[in-house]
Amino acid sequence: MTANNLTPAVAWRLRALLAVAAGLLIAGFFAPMFTLEQFVFIHNRFSLLSGVWQLARDGEFALFLLIVCFSVLLPVLKLLVLLRLTGAAIRHDSRLPRYLRLMHSYGRWSMLDVFVVAVMVVAVKLRAVAEVQVHWGLYAFAAAVLLTLYITSRISRLTT
Repeated sequence: MTANNLTPAVAWRLRALLAVAAGLLIAGFFAPMFTLEQFVFIHNRFSLLSGVWQLARDGEFALFLLIVCFSVLLPVLKLLVLLRLTGAAIRHDSRLPRYLRLMHSYGRWSMLDVFVVAVMVVAVKLRAVAEVQVHWGLYAFAAAVLLTLYITSRISRLTT
């Protein structure tokens, strides 16, 4: 497995896309994702981080850990591995195949972060007394995940 097709110029472009994905991911963490309206008077607006914090405060530790792991930690880890991978390609590092295997193993879990957030929204929508309004934070988060998938795919095609 060589990195002949992943030239330094292409790797730098991919790193620029990684910077955009990181910005979108951070926006997705902090921007409002949805508003819950209950009984017409009560409006609760949540971002991903405020939502998981609320889960921890409510004692929902299993759900808190699940969402933190798959929607916060794994996307950040994937961005860091992709950054390392593009650096390895630039330097023609011998560890490039190992990083590619790691990304392949992670690929099985790559859309679970978006799925977890979607399940939260659907679970809330099923309640008869609540209405959910989706905000731009959810779209920023989803765009970050999709952009990360694109970058991973590009690197895999260029390095095989």
